[in-house]
Amino acid sequence: MSKIAIIGSGMSGLLAGLGLLKQGHDVTIHSALSAEDWLTKVPPTGTACRFASSLDLERELGVNHWENSTPINGIHLTFCPKMGRQLIDLMGRLDRMALAIDVRIQSYRWTHDFQERGGKVIVENVDLARLEEIAAAADLTLVAAGKGDIGRIFEVDKARTVYDKPQRKLAMFVMKNLELDRSRDGIPFEYGIKFNFFATAGEQFSIPYWHKDGFQCWNAIFEARPGGVFDRFDDCQTGEELLARVKELFKQYIPWDYAWIRNAELADPKGWLKGAFTPCVKHPVGTLPSGRNVMALGDMANALDPIGGQGANNCYRQIRMLLKSAEANRSSTFDAEWMQATFDAYYEEIGEATNAFNNLLLEKITPAAQRILIGQYGSDGRPDNASVHQKVANAFVNNFDDPNSFTRQMLEPQASLKFMNEVSGGRAGRVDIANKLKIGKGQIRQVLGLPRSSHPLARMTP
Repeated sequence: MSKIAIIGSGMSGLLAGLGLLKQGHDVTIHSALSAEDWLTKVPPTGTACRFASSLDLERELGVNHWENSTPINGIHLTFCPKMGRQLIDLMGRLDRMALAIDVRIQSYRWTHDFQERGGKVIVENVDLARLEEIAAAADLTLVAAGKGDIGRIFEVDKARTVYDKPQRKLAMFVMKNLELDRSRDGIPFEYGIKFNFFATAGEQFSIPYWHKDGFQCWNAIFEARPGGVFDRFDDCQTGEELLARVKELFKQYIPWDYAWIRNAELADPKGWLKGAFTPCVKHPVGTLPSGRNVMALGDMANALDPIGGQGANNCYRQIRMLLKSAEANRSSTFDAEWMQATFDAYYEEIGEATNAFNNLLLEKITPAAQRILIGQYGSDGRPDNASVHQKVANAFVNNFDDPNSFTRQMLEPQASLKFMNEVSGGRAGRVDIANKLKIGKGQIRQVLGLPRSSHPLARMTP
């Protein structure tokens, strides 16, 4: 049994702690927040949508307390080449459900789970000097939270990091008093995620969300390209001001969803935040002034823009590898070499694909992804739809759960073409031409001021 210290009682710290407890280790979590503080003092840290493979980890650890709260089973994306003009819809059905649970209620409940199973929680602010003391008394110290000097001990891995500045300015808001069933908007999912992508302005997405106070609501984000038309939140000082600005933007630029959001209210006074950060991969081994090593975990090791819903899921992927590596470590020597090898194994297995997929969504669409979007045109998300279009749409949305499954097809033209031929029985070119004609017709109607034709539901089976 090893003595393990964890800094931070967010989802990464708690899940890692619960998993290490299960392996028989002596685990202590040091956190600035008590369980009750999570419910009363902080905003949610993001949408925290967890896809199926992440939820499997919660089930394995016996902390899946919200299985039936928000069973998300599909994603609806609208792509707009110009402001106000819808080009392509994609309605993909997830193979297995996802959930978006308020991290505040999770950290509250999981803290109690952790303590009931023998884990220790010390509520304190951890600075660099205190981290030195903690690391001196532990066989392994995991840093899942920390700012200032603590954050700086983990250097950016320039070989694995693409960006040197924020790519979006973010505004998150948790809303109630909205329609929960969006089937009247043409979304055939019990609970569906809605994305609006704009080539020049940024993105907006909304996710069905289980609130800390025990009710269904929505968590939504604006991803504004700096200097673009969505970049209008800097002067908002309250949640009410931010939500009012959100409604203005919907009315002007996303009119097809304005009726849905028009009467929205903040779900709670702290249910909002704004800011920006640089997506990056860091070296997982941090060296303290004393020379002792500590290991970064979760967002501390790999920070992702929320655009791809990968942040929470990426933390779970790191934790899986951490637990696997810890269990195999018979010598109980958690040195810098072990830390680096553990992180490298995660990165090579799925971290690289996760970052590539997430970054793809921040950039101009690739020719390969363009082929995929054209190929899925006509998807409607219905479970009985076995068309080529639906197979393509489903493959795209299930990549959010497993970025190894479809990222390459959206990056590499030959992989994209091969996939389209596989699902269409060798008719990739025919599907491409037919769907381009349909898309062009819809664009002409919009230029003429006519409503877009109804979403195509053609059954084009191989």
